[in-house]
Amino acid sequence: MAVVEAPPQTPVPIVTKSKDTRKQGSLAAKLLTPTMGVLLLVIGYPILAAIYQSLYSQNQGTDADGFVVQGDQFVGLGNYAAIFSGDTGVRFWNAFYNTTFFTVICVVIEVILGVAMALIMNKAFKGKGLIRASILVPWAIPTVVSALLWRWIFDSNGIANKLLGQQILWATDGFQAKAAVIIADTWKTAPFIALLVLAGLQVIPAEVYEAAKIDGANAWRQFWSMTLPLVKPALLVAVLFRLLDNLRMFDLPYVLIGPQKPSVETISILAFLENTNSRYGPAAAYAVVLFLYVVLVSYAFVKLLGADVIGDNRAKTPKAAGRRRGLRTVAKGDTP
Repeated sequence: MAVVEAPPQTPVPIVTKSKDTRKQGSLAAKLLTPTMGVLLLVIGYPILAAIYQSLYSQNQGTDADGFVVQGDQFVGLGNYAAIFSGDTGVRFWNAFYNTTFFTVICVVIEVILGVAMALIMNKAFKGKGLIRASILVPWAIPTVVSALLWRWIFDSNGIANKLLGQQILWATDGFQAKAAVIIADTWKTAPFIALLVLAGLQVIPAEVYEAAKIDGANAWRQFWSMTLPLVKPALLVAVLFRLLDNLRMFDLPYVLIGPQKPSVETISILAFLENTNSRYGPAAAYAVVLFLYVVLVSYAFVKLLGADVIGDNRAKTPKAAGRRRGLRTVAKGDTP
């Protein structure tokens, strides 16, 4: 009886995971290189230029020998030291307080109103499209246009005083100016938080709420134990964006109330006023200090509250963690 031999099989090349990962990493680096180059040019160069300019001062006076001195003169950290000393220091700390005050108060109010508006827009009722459009319209209006609109409202003969029945000078220096800025900023940017929270609400399955109702959870319990944790990633990103935006607040108080008003003067306004007076070194110093403040706040926010801004936490799944534990076990010589 003849024996039929099987044809020889062609060996399949074994591609290890490490080689595949290296290839993917190399391809990702090549694809991201143009984008990173543009970002370095658009973002990195202005930052380095501001730091460089903050180390110089523009002089148009005379030196110790009586000679006329013009142009830039290297002063090192002199511009930064001048920020925190004398009358300039008092003005800076007032602007720093106003910047922080507007950021905290506005963001807290906007989060409360934004979540409430998102819950309303997420409900199914007649005229829901019209309600969504009316809520999102203020966010689409440019900030300068919004500031001019509220400037007319808060005029001495405007509708705000007629509704209150009082003659309040909103544009003068005082707490009423702060209140006007907070109201205008909340009206404009609360819909932004509502939009991001609404996107998070749309992905929550309806079965989750049906199961909660069967278990006897009331509306408040559903919101606190289910809705809020599920929309937390979107909410934290929205809050972070609003924090960064409010920390560099400039156009709204500048147009609504005006310059040279200590009650609403922010660090951005200080930098702008120094720049318009051709004091580019101090203006750059203010900008660098504000940049460091923004970086510190954003870093603390991400680290303390765990905001998944770049999606890094999604990669840390239990499955991946189990694989890492299995690899460590095999490395020790045990059975995984």
